[in-house]
Amino acid sequence: MGTVNTIIAFVYLLAAVCFVAGLHLMNSPATARKGSPLSMWAMVAAIAATIAKMGYDDKTSTTAWIVLAAGALIGGVVGLWMARTVKMTAIPQLVSLFNAVGGGAAAVVAIADYVRLSGVSSSAITTRDAVSTVLDVIIGAVTFAGSLIAAGKLQGWITGQPVIFPGARILSGVLAICALGGSGYLLSGADNIPVLMVVLGAALIFGIAMVLPIGGADMPVVIALLNAFTGIAVAMAGFVINNSGLIIAGALVGASGGILTKLMADAMNRSILNIIVGGFGTGDSANVVVGAGGADIRQISAEDAAIQLAYATKVMVVPGYGLAAAQAQHEVRQLAEVLEARGIEVHFAIHPVAGRMPGHMNVLLAEVNVPYTELKEMDEANNEFPTVDVSLVVGANDVTNPAARRPNTPLSGMPILDVDRSHNIIVIKRSMGHGYAGIDNELYTDPKTGMFFADAKRGLAEIVAAVKTLVG
Repeated sequence: MGTVNTIIAFVYLLAAVCFVAGLHLMNSPATARKGSPLSMWAMVAAIAATIAKMGYDDKTSTTAWIVLAAGALIGGVVGLWMARTVKMTAIPQLVSLFNAVGGGAAAVVAIADYVRLSGVSSSAITTRDAVSTVLDVIIGAVTFAGSLIAAGKLQGWITGQPVIFPGARILSGVLAICALGGSGYLLSGADNIPVLMVVLGAALIFGIAMVLPIGGADMPVVIALLNAFTGIAVAMAGFVINNSGLIIAGALVGASGGILTKLMADAMNRSILNIIVGGFGTGDSANVVVGAGGADIRQISAEDAAIQLAYATKVMVVPGYGLAAAQAQHEVRQLAEVLEARGIEVHFAIHPVAGRMPGHMNVLLAEVNVPYTELKEMDEANNEFPTVDVSLVVGANDVTNPAARRPNTPLSGMPILDVDRSHNIIVIKRSMGHGYAGIDNELYTDPKTGMFFADAKRGLAEIVAAVKTLVG
């Protein structure tokens, strides 16, 4: 038995090492595809070790094995179906749902173990058990409820605008007091399941109240933050059931999610506390074709765009959510190949919060095998824009808006891609509708900007055809 436990502990340690190595490999687009399967197989090994541990535990009943097998089967089938059918534009929603499942499952584990120990005796619940349970229930419940609201906002089932109602801050304060008060009571040594349910209910409602006031523009940061919460909740669940593999995996997710949240907040030049307070950004506005602030715009055709691109020396493509929504990554790659065949230098400028989740644009472009050497992060791209002949903006809005450089706008202080410093600019967009910040994009009225109103997929296909016709 001792040998088996030693082997299981070694497998957990090996899995943890692979998790760390996988995260490190995901730091670079060149190695990310190696990091993902490495982490996946490490998780498979950790699950196998856990099953082996249960197999040597005489307390594992036949019913428990049946429930475990049924859960694994159902979860595996649903997960495989979702992975194969989800659209790339819906990945953020899927990530939010995974966050919800992770946080909710961790909370359920803690509650179940607390109820089990309560049935043994009041003295069976140690201080360590109580602390782990309370933290797991609060963090897991907040993550579960908040992630569902975030997914609803991203999917459009809940308005992307900040939802603020009278007394919202007071309600949040009362809920926090209830959760903390109940936690203090439980930590004092009292064994009271109803109080734990009060803490659970307060945390669930607090999670809803926390995310509802946050606008759509901040959703990438919220997703990263809730992912960190999921990791912390999972680590607490590991303490509850005394599983080192769960503790290590949860800690890694929590730490990496926290780092990502900080990086995303810095990319928007906003503090995490400011984002949690909410109120920034709105949903998509109505599709109206008017100039920003009443100013004139210059509308061009696919042939006009093709002429500028075909005779350029250096082109910078700026992808945004509009490209993802139209699933136009194949067309943008085809355009890049056509231009590169003419000896034109083509790069892609990636803003950290372009799209609806961290790395959204990188994933889309990797899907169509755009070389990672052609991807330019924001700082590198901004250094090159003054030397770019034509910048092609495909469905990007707020991340290119020069209004961010001026005070007293919803985007003030947010780092942007300096597209307006290019020699010429082409914008492919369905309309003059606003982005999540809810303001006009001043780039569209720049005299250097030509607006090509079209769905990204159709518009890019027309430009590709026009370039091919132009060059014979």
